[in-house]
Amino acid sequence: MVPTNDERRKVLIANGQGFWGDSILGPVRLVEEGPLDYLTLDYLAEVTMSIMQKLRSRDPSKGYATDFVTLIDRILPTLMERDVRVVANAGGVNPHACKDALLEVVAHHGLGGVRIAVVEGDDILGQLDELTDAGEAFVNMDTGRPFSEVRDRVTSANVYLGAFPIAEALDQGARIVITGRGTDPGLVLGPMIHEFGWSTGDFDLLAAGTVAGHIVECGAQCTGGNYTDWRSIDDLARIGYPIIDAGADGDFAVTKHEGTGGRVDVDTVTHQLAYEMGDPANYVTPDVIAAFTSFSLEQEGADRVKVSGVTGAPPTPTYKVSMAYSDGWKATGQLTIAGPDAGEKARLCAEIVWDRLRLDGVEFGPDERMVEIVGANTCHAGIAAAERADPSEVVLRMGVKGPDRAKVNRFGPELVPLVTSGPPGVTGFAGGRPKATEIIGFWPALVNKDRIETRVEIFDAPGT
Repeated sequence: MVPTNDERRKVLIANGQGFWGDSILGPVRLVEEGPLDYLTLDYLAEVTMSIMQKLRSRDPSKGYATDFVTLIDRILPTLMERDVRVVANAGGVNPHACKDALLEVVAHHGLGGVRIAVVEGDDILGQLDELTDAGEAFVNMDTGRPFSEVRDRVTSANVYLGAFPIAEALDQGARIVITGRGTDPGLVLGPMIHEFGWSTGDFDLLAAGTVAGHIVECGAQCTGGNYTDWRSIDDLARIGYPIIDAGADGDFAVTKHEGTGGRVDVDTVTHQLAYEMGDPANYVTPDVIAAFTSFSLEQEGADRVKVSGVTGAPPTPTYKVSMAYSDGWKATGQLTIAGPDAGEKARLCAEIVWDRLRLDGVEFGPDERMVEIVGANTCHAGIAAAERADPSEVVLRMGVKGPDRAKVNRFGPELVPLVTSGPPGVTGFAGGRPKATEIIGFWPALVNKDRIETRVEIFDAPGT
């Protein structure tokens, strides 16, 4: 990696997207409203990968986060003017298609010499048979079920790659790095490895970068978004997205641009630190095992929290693999029930649907059907205050699932008739009959690292 001799050097790395669908204003404002060295963008989740695979199967030019291309089209001139590099996992299951779309954007702006890197190696869908023949078991990490149960139904398989390929791409002068599946913290750790020359054996430093990446990976969730004491957060409409002010010694601060909404303090940062946490003493990534129990948080000033003392341990010899597989069919629909005794009427509507299906020889078991009465304490049943006895309106959500697509499709036609053949006050049905859609199952597994080959390819936009 590219070393630095200045141990006091600081690098500003921000994350402007917590998921595919996050506000485009997050990254736009990060670039426009203050200093920045790197903009990272996290688009992927397990279900996102399966959606992208489905899109690619229908159209070979799809399978990536199209929002990313729209964003770069909007901010590319500013990125170049302010010398901000971008690292994004927007490639999904088709990073080269994403790269091709970006090259068109660069050409549209008349900007030459923009170097784009593609990190590959995570997509192992086409290698599954070869890998199983070589001894990879792909046992389900959560349940212990054998891979043979789902092998013929797998639709996507992606390895969580580490941060070093990102650093390699930056070493080669990439201004935009596109990856497929990798760890969320790796988007932030990669630029640190590149800037500070950290090596594979610098476990404490790599752990610090991993903690930094975890804190900002969900965007504004560490600057006051989704915060329990939400009334205390100012100006959520203009909430500032998080920035890591990183040093070569591994200590860093979490902050945001001055004058933006939200808040950065020990509580908001701690709120995000606990997110998606298994064993806090052993946070496993491809690059390092980070100890989330090792470091301290200190309020350094307004909207600035210092993180120091992170320790790490050697990584495991395996990568995590995220697979998706076809797991049957589902259909869901909803109605609004209004007027006196709305909750009671909604429960009756649900029973009418099940009874009418049963009259036609179609029956769903208890684990194949779902009834939710939104407005009657459904989301927090058992832990929130007791439901009101007489809600004046509720939303009835019903759904079914199963392996038989035709049977699942039979559910939809029995929902809308309730408008005229059920209790009074049924309305709000405007979406058409719910139809069966495919259920995507999640299969987490492990694969030995020495079976996986990562690649970094560089593409230069033509000069103008």
